[in-house]
Amino acid sequence: MKPHHFMSVRRLLLASMLLVPAVPFMVTLMIGHFYFSTSLETGAVSVMRRIVTDHGRIIDAFLAERKADLEFILESSRSSELKRPEELTRILGLLRKKSSAFVDLGVFDASGLHVAYEGPYALAGKNYKNSDWFKEVISKGTYISDVFLGYRQVPHFVIAVMRENEGRKWILRATIDTELFSNLVESARIGDTGEVYLLNAEGKYQTVSRGAVDLMQKDAEIERFPTAGRQVTTFIQTDGQGNIYLYAITDLQEKNWRLVARQEKADAFRSLRAASHRIILTAFIGGLAILMAAFCLTRFIVTKIIRLDEEKSTLEQQLIRASRLVELGEMSAGFAHEVNNPLQIMKSELGLVQLLWEDLLRNKSVHPSEDTHEIEDCLDQLQLQIDRCGTITQGILQFARYSAPNPQQMDLCMFLPQVALLVSKKASVNGISFVQKKIEDSLFIFADPGQLQQVLLNLINNAMDAVLERHGTQGGRIEIEAKKQLNEMIEVSVRDNGAGIRSENIKKIFTPFFTTKPVGKGTGLGLSVCYGIIDGMGGKMKFTSQAGEGSVFTLLLPAKEIIGKTDGVNEGERHE
Repeated sequence: MKPHHFMSVRRLLLASMLLVPAVPFMVTLMIGHFYFSTSLETGAVSVMRRIVTDHGRIIDAFLAERKADLEFILESSRSSELKRPEELTRILGLLRKKSSAFVDLGVFDASGLHVAYEGPYALAGKNYKNSDWFKEVISKGTYISDVFLGYRQVPHFVIAVMRENEGRKWILRATIDTELFSNLVESARIGDTGEVYLLNAEGKYQTVSRGAVDLMQKDAEIERFPTAGRQVTTFIQTDGQGNIYLYAITDLQEKNWRLVARQEKADAFRSLRAASHRIILTAFIGGLAILMAAFCLTRFIVTKIIRLDEEKSTLEQQLIRASRLVELGEMSAGFAHEVNNPLQIMKSELGLVQLLWEDLLRNKSVHPSEDTHEIEDCLDQLQLQIDRCGTITQGILQFARYSAPNPQQMDLCMFLPQVALLVSKKASVNGISFVQKKIEDSLFIFADPGQLQQVLLNLINNAMDAVLERHGTQGGRIEIEAKKQLNEMIEVSVRDNGAGIRSENIKKIFTPFFTTKPVGKGTGLGLSVCYGIIDGMGGKMKFTSQAGEGSVFTLLLPAKEIIGKTDGVNEGERHE
């Protein structure tokens, strides 16, 4: 072969080694970056939405509780008693014990006259008949005002309730501590640049914001806000200073105020920016590795071709080897990319935070306080939850891994708590009390652990569905218990207080493809498969149920190995 032929071969090999690994590498990298960045953006927005939703509920609950306090006082006290200064002082003291938000308390008659007052201002005897809040409470019976100045010329807002007694209207009004309420609103933590504040229907600040000079100033950005309503609305908007913010807004239920949370976009998507830097670094290193490998392998192959040109058989072997090396390089690059991204993320987050925190404490940049203890508790909680996720994942993998039936001696004292661990979190989230009763003595059976786990999880999940159908997320209870019977059989029962099984469905419960669940929620194979598994173990499966009361599914398993298959149970045993 002539020298220019070798150069052609070298260019062809180099192009192949660069393009073949680089194209799938870059395509995979871009697709991964797209989905990963989308996931991070969605996660950041979801966190903002959750904060606004939860914080809105907290503020609504605060206002509702203060209004309920006043309504209770008004309903439980006579108007003549409320007008007595010593009684009003006593009541205000009781209210402040429950909540320090109450600043003062006043009683008004139907003409707007302030007939009694307890607080730091001289307001008794003033007439409020022309005040907006007074007109509103006369019209609606209860009213939460916007922040206003009033006679005291200090920004504040009031909660007022009205009651009609003996043909006369009486109003009880309380002023809420504006600073305490602002602290409540601002207590949500959103990154380094996030803030939360309230605007009234006119767009005026009801709590302090970084963009507000003072309370009651109108927000310059309100005109460009989209309509929110009770649903959380998120959007990105640039303010007058050119700062780009991620906003989440919603309207409160108790008062026509708008809850606004915003965070600088760069701060909100900081993790996305960091991930992008890592992906770019990975792409650079991977591309450099592919380039170096391509040059080295090309030079190596061409050198081998030249050296072994006279030896045909050896040349063929070297070409096969080169082809294998190319394939191995492609596979290695793909594997390195797929494994490196999750490894980088897993290593960087919690470890870096803990390391930086330890350095801050060691260098005394941060002094121990209640906040530092709370941060340390949060870090410990993160570590605990990571370990817990690992345990749960292992359990799920063990459950999902297919293997041929392998009966072996099992101790239910060790086995049942592992099953309970897999479902306890789901039960807790759904408000179900899940109880695995303590087993006093070891209970040994001969069965396949994976199959028995499948049966128990199916029964427990069915019980959860029945409990949620009857009780919703409150009042549900599931018990799992194991005990030894006198006939050398082990009894494992799953008991629930759910909706139960109707009498017309009892005889069909083990029939394949029969289900009482809605379309798309069940296949009707769970109980029939479970019945077959227990029958194959030489055991029996029974149940008792009453509609509206609950169900008990019982497994009777042999305490020792039974040679051969036991006789099937009769219909009475199946449908007991």
